[in-house]
Amino acid sequence: MSVLNPEQQAFAEHAESVATEFAEDAYTWQGDVPWENLQRLADENLYCPSISEEYGGQGMSDVAVMLLTEAVGRVCPDTGWFVYTQCSVGPRAIDLFGSESVKQEYLPAVTAGDSYISIAISEPDAGSDAGSMDTEVTEEDGQLVCNGEKIWVGGVPFADAAVTWVRFPEGLGSVVLPLDDPGIEIEESYTNMAGYSQTHFTIDDVVIPEENVLTRGDDGFKQQLISLNWERLGSSALTVAWAEAGLEQALDWASEREQFDQQIDDFQGMEWKLAEMYRKIETAASVVYQSAASADETTNAPSRLTTSVAKLHCSQIAEEVVSEAVQTVGARAYQQGHPLEFLYRFTRSRRIAAGTDEMQLNTIAKALKEDGIPDVSAR
Repeated sequence: MSVLNPEQQAFAEHAESVATEFAEDAYTWQGDVPWENLQRLADENLYCPSISEEYGGQGMSDVAVMLLTEAVGRVCPDTGWFVYTQCSVGPRAIDLFGSESVKQEYLPAVTAGDSYISIAISEPDAGSDAGSMDTEVTEEDGQLVCNGEKIWVGGVPFADAAVTWVRFPEGLGSVVLPLDDPGIEIEESYTNMAGYSQTHFTIDDVVIPEENVLTRGDDGFKQQLISLNWERLGSSALTVAWAEAGLEQALDWASEREQFDQQIDDFQGMEWKLAEMYRKIETAASVVYQSAASADETTNAPSRLTTSVAKLHCSQIAEEVVSEAVQTVGARAYQQGHPLEFLYRFTRSRRIAAGTDEMQLNTIAKALKEDGIPDVSAR
């Protein structure tokens, strides 16, 4: 019996149906943007489902984002990654905190599958410790001026703007930074293990229009931090999808491969391996959707405790499952160009991105020390 309500059930089934179209080109993108897939999702009114309707979304709850990310990511891991970043990260921040003019400028193109918005947080000397950021916005001659640098920024070669975390005189905040501004200078571009580009750029006297300010000061930035709980869950749903993709490939191979005059999936050792992989995936998925279902009506977000547990658990489970899938297929999966070889490299990123394992552990411990173990009635 599904725990989804009828609207969510219909949405998930629609997403699964459209996602099957992406199977043929899956694992071929090599860092390129699958624009046609994103546009196909947009044409089917599936893309960016939690973005407000007036900007091209469907105004649904963020649970729909989890469902879409999982449905698409298990068929085409690359397209799933783009769904996650554009439905849960930069554009979602603009929708939640942006001025009307900045929403109108950026969101319709994103929800149509025609544009990409990056997020820029890390700096050379400020990774997990965002509070030590040096990138700042100051007021000069009645204008807001940004100076600083950002590193490990994804999507810069094809992004129109970046939601950028900065320091204002009154505290931390965020702005929408147009990446075509002449004050943006690319210092270096890196290629990560999954073949995606990450960029180090400097920001030199870039004027930020007032309408491009998303959050400013402690109160506004606190709300942005709360919204990151959904980003952690989006990442969790993505890793569940990638684990499912790995298990499906292992199942297919084990049902076709014969050794010692029988299919290898008939060996009890292999049956146990496949069963363990599925058990891990199901526990991970349960944590994601249980956390999503517990979203607080006041904050409209799940708690930092449940989302940190989900992020930590799911990213580790995905790496374990995909590793076992590689082990199942054997030497073929260890060759460059094999889908599982790529998936293993891709999956490893999620234990670093969107908050490292260690930061999730810190958050979990802090929440437990402050609030204790949640009551049974909270389940």
